Amino acid sequence: MNEFITVFQNRQDMLLESTLEHLQISMISLIIAIIIAVPLGLYLTRYPKAAEPVIGTSAVLQTIPSLAVLAFLIPFFGIGTTPAIIALVLYGLLPILRNTYTGIKEVDPALKEAATGMGMNFLKRLTKVELPIAMPVIMAGIRTSMVLIVGTTTIAALIGAGGLGDIILLGLDRGADVNLILLGAIPAALLAILLDLILRLFEKISRKAGIKSFIAMLIIAVLIVLTPFMFNDSRQPDLVIGGKMGSEPDILINMYKLLIEEETGLHVGLEPNLGKTAFVFSALQQGSIDIFPEFTGTAIVTHLEEQAQSNDARDVYEQAKQGMKEEFGMELLEPMDFNNTYAVATTEEMAEQYGLQEIGDLKQIENDITAGFTLEFNDRYDGYVGMQEVYDLDIADIKTMEPGIRQNALSNGEVDVIDAYATDSYMIELNLVTLDDPENLFPPYQGAPLMRDDTLEEYPELEGILNQLSGKITDDEMRQMNYQVDYEDRSPNEVAREYLVNEGLLDN
Repeated sequence: MNEFITVFQNRQDMLLESTLEHLQISMISLIIAIIIAVPLGLYLTRYPKAAEPVIGTSAVLQTIPSLAVLAFLIPFFGIGTTPAIIALVLYGLLPILRNTYTGIKEVDPALKEAATGMGMNFLKRLTKVELPIAMPVIMAGIRTSMVLIVGTTTIAALIGAGGLGDIILLGLDRGADVNLILLGAIPAALLAILLDLILRLFEKISRKAGIKSFIAMLIIAVLIVLTPFMFNDSRQPDLVIGGKMGSEPDILINMYKLLIEEETGLHVGLEPNLGKTAFVFSALQQGSIDIFPEFTGTAIVTHLEEQAQSNDARDVYEQAKQGMKEEFGMELLEPMDFNNTYAVATTEEMAEQYGLQEIGDLKQIENDITAGFTLEFNDRYDGYVGMQEVYDLDIADIKTMEPGIRQNALSNGEVDVIDAYATDSYMIELNLVTLDDPENLFPPYQGAPLMRDDTLEEYPELEGILNQLSGKITDDEMRQMNYQVDYEDRSPNEVAREYLVNEGLLDN
């Protein structure tokens, strides 16, 4: 409990900002869902034959995994709040649509006939009789939709939409840090409960006030959404730098930002923790971000779908640079020194027990061990696919998991070997043994800034600024910086600034 209180005190600003982002995204999504679903529900009551297929389609949309919807939307809308809101609206439609249709259909036919007999036209009958009676049912649907949206909004952090999901993802990336996960999850749950109580109150009021309560709720929701914009005079960034999940990309993008803002008048925005390689690369292609730190080996194997023609670091960089230029019209600037290559790691006890020194040594125990691999590593040639071919491995039990979880699984004895990154901080914390790769399956993975050609054409000074990091940051320096962020809870910006100042690249 004391640890949680300490984390809460250290991250109050982050918590407040994330909560406000979460609330704003949720409210915008709910308002749009209401604007779509209520009129559509009213329309369907007049055309009942269309009701079943339309409501059925809405139900099918709700069954599609949220992550799949977000991934589908990125090529069209990029990253950030826009695709997140579209996905959340799709998830929020069904309860409102179904309850609007049901609420109107369940109004006593005798009352409808009486209203018609009194000379009321369709619109008057709807607003004076049907909607006031159906309003409690409609409000119940809105309540259900709100709770659903607030819960699902946490997933939107995977594409840079912000919100409390950022804190939860940070906790997962820090080796399933329970305190950070709770710091994000508890406010999300409390927010859902609070909004549910408020909407429950409007639902009760609607029994007497009818449509007036619905209008009042919408006005309040719109005001909540607009208030941050009224008081937000922050300047829009000239450049947006994105990063994959993890402390290392977070440190690097802060270095880029500090260097660019130091030497130019440009305002740089950051989008950290955007998720896996495919998400971030799609964001760069689509233009949602302008730069992100990529690895030379990843550029070749993942983006270009080739194999490294050499194991020499410079040759790999030249192959990646030329390929990204020709295939995607992108510039890969000069790489840093550290090589964050893939590695297969295990505990000292495991290595000693079975005499494990090389990856091929796993062959003798492949039927008796459990491997904990990330989804990406399990599906890549410079990963387990290549290990099967090059080292003739067929590990009987493989568990796929998020990167931040695998080291805990190894230290807890749930898995025996994991894929690791050479510069990750847990290599120090857990004192892991890295198995040699004599067949050179894993090519060099040096970090380098990747951007589109048009970005460099617009800001040609970026090449000289960012190339100041060329050949700098050793493996050990990167590991130590990652350790400071992951285990000493220093901010990536602070660690990045300290390194740049020490290297004479930034003034105090």
